[in-house]
Amino acid sequence: MPATIVAIIPLYNGARFIRSSLESVLNQERQADEIIVVDDGSTDDGASIVADIARTDPRIKLLSKSNGGQGSARNFGVESSSSDLIAFLDQDDKWYPHHLRILEQPLLVKSGAPLGWVYSNLDQVNEDGRMICHSFLSTFTKIEHPKRTLKSCLAQDMYVLPGASLIAREAYTSVGGFDPQFVGYEDDDLFLRMFCAGWRGEYIDQPLTVWRVHPLSASYSSSMAVSRSRYFEKLKTSFPDEPEMNRYYVRDYISPRFVSNALADLYKAMLAQDRDRIALARSHIKSFSENLAFPRKDLIRAFTFVATLPPSMWLVRSLPKSIFGQLRTRAKL
Repeated sequence: MPATIVAIIPLYNGARFIRSSLESVLNQERQADEIIVVDDGSTDDGASIVADIARTDPRIKLLSKSNGGQGSARNFGVESSSSDLIAFLDQDDKWYPHHLRILEQPLLVKSGAPLGWVYSNLDQVNEDGRMICHSFLSTFTKIEHPKRTLKSCLAQDMYVLPGASLIAREAYTSVGGFDPQFVGYEDDDLFLRMFCAGWRGEYIDQPLTVWRVHPLSASYSSSMAVSRSRYFEKLKTSFPDEPEMNRYYVRDYISPRFVSNALADLYKAMLAQDRDRIALARSHIKSFSENLAFPRKDLIRAFTFVATLPPSMWLVRSLPKSIFGQLRTRAKL
């Protein structure tokens, strides 16, 4: 019996982009069996746009809930569907016409190891849809695709976008779906938990998704930095260091990764001269570096302290970005 697919789009004040995103679902070579748009407490007319399109296609179901974030909206959409395979799409992104057809193929092949999800490369565009980068994931030459070890999952971001993936319902429900406490990093959290539960991922090195990045997208919001701190604490609790087994998950993998990300936040905040973001990044660097080994911990903290002193701020902003890049590299050594 062939598998069925549900396409789920969380919607929150996305009137500008939702028509384009929904039309990309309707234009699939392999049509979705269910299409669910979850209005997550929007205050614009995005839901009305969806309702108008839904009149022409009975598969489209528009649901509404109070605002709870993307993870909560996605979970709500899954709970309201019944298909075997789950495809997510953000309101400002798009699928190429062959997206579902290609992602579905590996999941239809029976194999010994359980395949929980298939994901692809993606093209990055700006707010107006102008191409910024073809095959964006290929620009990260040291990132493993797909992840095969816990070390790789903890030391690096997962780089699996829900909008570029197709997930087996059994894998998704086996770990309870997205953790709604996160508004940012809920993707990494989900795929890490599926990995730890024994599910395998497969990567297709072909752009099947158009990923729109702009100042209002989740990856640029201040909530991303706050969510990163929450995710760090969850990882510390879930994967504590085990000296007796010579496994130092926090010291060697988790802390270096998050310190590096916080340093990137600090650099952006200093360029923007945003004092609140500078203070937040500084506090995160202090927290994330607590478990770093000597001398990295002292080096990172000393640099952060000196760099954020008022007399030093103008000088640091004039330094080449490569200086921060070298420091981020040192954090991961």
